[in-house]
Amino acid sequence: MGFARACSVALVGVEGVVVEVQADLEAGVAAFTLVGLPDKSLVESRDRVRAAVVNSGAEWPQKKLTVGLSPASVPKGGSGFDLAVACAVLGAAERIDPASIADVVMIGELGLDGRVRPVRGVLPAVLAAAEAGYRQVVVPEQTAGEAALVPGVSVLGVRSLRQLIAVLCDEPVPDEPRNDDEGRPGTMLAGLLVPGAGTGTGLVRGSGRGDGGVPDLVDVAGQELPRRALEVAAAGGHHLMLTGPPGAGKTMLAERLPAILPELTRTEALEVTAVHSVAGLLPPGEPLVTRAPYCAPHHSATMQSLVGGGNGLPRPGAVSLAHRGILFLDEAPEFSVRVLDALRQPLESGHVVVARSAGVVRLPARFLLVLAANPCPCGRHSLGGAGCECPPSAVRRYRARLSGPLLDRVDLRVSVDRVGREELMGQGGGGEPTAVVADRVREARARAAHRLAGTGWGTNSEVPGHELRTRLTSAPGALLEAERDMERGLLTARGLDRVLRVAWTVADLRGADRPEASDVVAALELRTGIPRGAPVKAGAA
Repeated sequence: MGFARACSVALVGVEGVVVEVQADLEAGVAAFTLVGLPDKSLVESRDRVRAAVVNSGAEWPQKKLTVGLSPASVPKGGSGFDLAVACAVLGAAERIDPASIADVVMIGELGLDGRVRPVRGVLPAVLAAAEAGYRQVVVPEQTAGEAALVPGVSVLGVRSLRQLIAVLCDEPVPDEPRNDDEGRPGTMLAGLLVPGAGTGTGLVRGSGRGDGGVPDLVDVAGQELPRRALEVAAAGGHHLMLTGPPGAGKTMLAERLPAILPELTRTEALEVTAVHSVAGLLPPGEPLVTRAPYCAPHHSATMQSLVGGGNGLPRPGAVSLAHRGILFLDEAPEFSVRVLDALRQPLESGHVVVARSAGVVRLPARFLLVLAANPCPCGRHSLGGAGCECPPSAVRRYRARLSGPLLDRVDLRVSVDRVGREELMGQGGGGEPTAVVADRVREARARAAHRLAGTGWGTNSEVPGHELRTRLTSAPGALLEAERDMERGLLTARGLDRVLRVAWTVADLRGADRPEASDVVAALELRTGIPRGAPVKAGAA
């Protein structure tokens, strides 16, 4: 009889649970039993592992073999357990020393020829292993860079089971051919991508601003107030709604918002990378996502695609793919009302809890929401002499698709008017380039981060209203205008808190220590769309 164990990781959403893979050999009729709540793809590992072991030059034990996955109560799925199962079997058969694999976490799929194929979710799996105290990890060579992002963990990237056996037995390591030969499609990377999803979903291409591939704000003609709202949204993480006729530039503005956001911090980058790794959207060769993601689902998106779901354990949806980035809903009133109202919980909490029969998963979802909408079904309601034929009832129904509770969570609501001929035909539009705006945003975020150091909040949009009214107070008399609006019923209690947050961001952008009355007035203008004095210019002190 022989016994050996190795370790692997089961993913539940974007969180991992270390699983002990135990192999037991007994005298009896040759059989292979796999227990421990495996799914279909994991049950099929019996045939993959057997073929991989034999084709790697090792002898398959002709005994009664039982492989157990512990804890048995945790659902386990996917092909990432293959490598741990194979090593546990070889350890029980004494082909390798059982002690050499007892505390090693192994993640990877095995091909029938013994090659090690990459799988999704390596980063969150290695993070879970590190938190559980494991310091040695074996992963496919293609995902070694992703695993190496976790500090304090020794990562071994292997191309085949034959190589791993040689390393564990202190034998000469065979030189296996690379799995991504030039001139051939990278079939080994297929395990990292969800079919039909596209590698760019949710991620911004381009290494930086001005590289020719990132849209620049200098392309926008006119639109002074929407540009200002874009800057405030980026500086404070405030949700934004753009309303205007077709062709006014709503989508153009939203597509330029990611470029003015600061680069992700190390912690934020690991969070975003973990989500995209689990979703199968992490681009090969880019182990760490450093730019804020940008996700723009079509208005026909279902509830499951937006908030997460699917068969078995829920998978990340658009709100999670946009974590620490931007979720842009173009033609927002065309989305299902149920889908739109499902955003209300993650907008407040920064995460989404999805319950299915297979389990309950908590997924991160702290994103900046940008809505774009026409004024009516035909889009010409606000244009004088444009021939809008929508009856008033149709206009009311169209606008009612965006519910009051959802709009109450949107800090900035700006009208985007059509650009005049003089502005459109002017040279370069006359606006500031992205680099200039991005510098102001970065300085404003730095001021907010210094003020909020040690609190656990990173941007003004995350600060609770109680803190704004007690500890982080504005200048005396600054809130008189906002208090009058609340008394008139124009602002809810939540709305007042959001006006305060925006006022702090406006103050940060002009370099002030705390909001003045002019900052609160500017915040009210951006929220209600009603002019209350001289317009506030971008970068004004």
